[in-house]
Amino acid sequence: MTAKTHQSTVQPGVAQQVSTRLAFFISGLGMAAWAPLVPFAKERIGLNDASLGLLLLCIGVGSMLAMPLTGVLTAKWGCRAVILLAGAVLCLDLPLLVLMNTPVTMALALLVFGAAMGIIDVAMNIQAVIVEKASGRAMMSGFHGLFSVGGIAGAGGVSALLWLGLSPLAAIIATVALMIILLLTANKNLLQGSGEPHDGPLFVLPRGWVMFIGFLCL
Repeated sequence: MTAKTHQSTVQPGVAQQVSTRLAFFISGLGMAAWAPLVPFAKERIGLNDASLGLLLLCIGVGSMLAMPLTGVLTAKWGCRAVILLAGAVLCLDLPLLVLMNTPVTMALALLVFGAAMGIIDVAMNIQAVIVEKASGRAMMSGFHGLFSVGGIAGAGGVSALLWLGLSPLAAIIATVALMIILLLTANKNLLQGSGEPHDGPLFVLPRGWVMFIGFLCL
């Protein structure tokens, strides 16, 4: 399948750089916010270490299933719509990770979590490439640095809220509220397109070394 990608209607500038940084921060925040809640999920569902490890694989499976489709979605709808959609799904799914109390429902919630993380990861990197190219400067390391900062904020923030006596659900709702505020802030200057028009495949099945490295990352 080949098609032409949509060209952004706005030449990326400083505002778009800020929104890109926010997207990376939000992604790191959402991913790491789940980490302090893993022991609560293990106790709530009654899992042993082996079962918990298998259940957590659902995150990687969800990401691997969703990532190859993100190029198609971004070419059709643009970076902005895909990032906002994945961010909204992430915000809806995080509280479910605190509420699910059976292995099956938790597995489904983790699959959705992984898929949302995979989609936002690919879409924000597409935006980052476009913004970096327009700036004429090397910016990618800075963008990914914000992902790490978001990860520290997510894990540290939720841990701090739990330490202060908040319930896991209250802690994750507070985190989701912050994510929503940041998404709304970034919304205006996320790119509505997906780069310069070009012919080429929008979806290619991963194979060879890509598949091997992907399974290692699980």
